[in-house]
Order: sequence, then structure tokens, then C-alpha cells
Amino acid sequence: MDISIIIPCYDEEDSVPQIATKLFPVVEELRRTRHVEILFIDDGSADTTYQELLKITANQENMRIVRHLSNRGLGEAQRTGFKNARGEIIVTTDSDGTYDFAEIPTLLALLKPDIDIVTASPYGKHGRVENVPAYRIILSRGASAIYQLLLDRSITAYTCLFRAYRRDVVRNVPFESSGFLAGTQLLVNAVFMGYKVAEHPSTLHVREIGASKARMLRTIRTHLRFQWSVLLRRLRLAPIPTPLERKITL
Repeated sequence: MDISIIIPCYDEEDSVPQIATKLFPVVEELRRTRHVEILFIDDGSADTTYQELLKITANQENMRIVRHLSNRGLGEAQRTGFKNARGEIIVTTDSDGTYDFAEIPTLLALLKPDIDIVTASPYGKHGRVENVPAYRIILSRGASAIYQLLLDRSITAYTCLFRAYRRDVVRNVPFESSGFLAGTQLLVNAVFMGYKVAEHPSTLHVREIGASKARMLRTIRTHLRFQWSVLLRRLRLAPIPTPLERKITL
């Protein structure tokens, strides 16, 4: 398996049909030259997300659903995806279409031999934001600006889910959060551990269906606590992350 695409889903019954419409043609094109699998992680949805996923994956090759019986958070959904992924390159993306699935091939093309992670960015040169509520942009862009000051100015977006990783990254880089901070922790810890990051200028869209599951105040608090820990590491008052050393078999 060359590529695993991981899509966490939580109460996304209305968004699932558009995944089949928008993602499957992209996967079909990738499969002309690569072996690709799709992993849907149903994170304890209380609606009919699981049933909708069963519909779109029926009779489809290399598409799997892994189900949490209760909601465990976005970070846990990513961990489950990483544990079950078989690809040498692992793509994570949102189920709600806030980043265009059609950009996955471009994301993969930027994963050059000397690059370990490619992350989408709507905030760097040529990136765009379309119709996203101002408070969401203030939170995301503000948090990323602080991480830039603390860690690496060349990375303009630290909070998005839309990324491509080499397998070695998700096997060795620890992250503690079970929630929305997980992706940021993974990226920050990877930078501390010497992995190389490139950005893909992308467009962040407002979600067309449903509502975001993020809780703003909780998300702000978790970022502030983590940013404090990043500062302590930069001042060498706290240890940098150490590799998992394959304690988790992937």
C-alpha cells in the first residue's frame, strides 16, 4: 500500500454523501499509478454517520471503516487511523470539505525525498480563506502566529488537519492530546525532533453542511497551555519530545 487517506468522522451524516462525490474521483485518479486505501474513523457518532459510511463503502476496494463505540475526540481518531493505516504515506483530511479533496495530489507532489510532512496552509503566500467566520480565523491564525514566534517562522499554519506524513513520522512522533490540539502537537513535536516540513498553499472553505464540533474556549485554553510548554522547551527548561521507538506497532 502506497497511500492511506484517513478521514475522521463525528456526527457527519449529512457530509458523508459528498465524500463519495468529491473524494472518490480523486482516489480513482491516484490509483492509476499508486495503491491507495481510505480509512474512515467513525468516532462514536450518535447520528447515522456509520450507516451512511457503510453505504458509500459498499463494494468499494480498499475502503475500511473503523468505529469507536463512544466519542473519544479527534486526536484519538487520528491515533486509530495511524494504527490501522498500511500506507507508506499517510494523508489526514477533514470530512466536511473545508479543504478540497482535489488538492490531495498536489499535497503528495510536495512530499519530496527531503520532506517528511506537507501541511496545507491558507495563511501563507497564495493561500486563501473563503467565507469562514471571522472568529474561527482569528483563533486559527492567531494560534499559528504564536507558534511561528516560538518555533518556526517558515510554517504559517499549525492547526489544520489536511496533511501528508511519511510513515516514520506517525510511527515515532508522540502527541498527547485526544482533542483538536492533537494535530498541532504532532506538527510541533515533529519539528522539535528534526523532521522537515513543507507547506501547500491551500484554500480554507466554510463548511457547507453541518456545524463545527470545536469548542472555542476549550480550544483556546489547550493551545495556551501547549504554547507555554513549547516556550519552556525553547528555553531548555523542559525536555524535547523523544521518539516512541516503535512502541506502537503500525
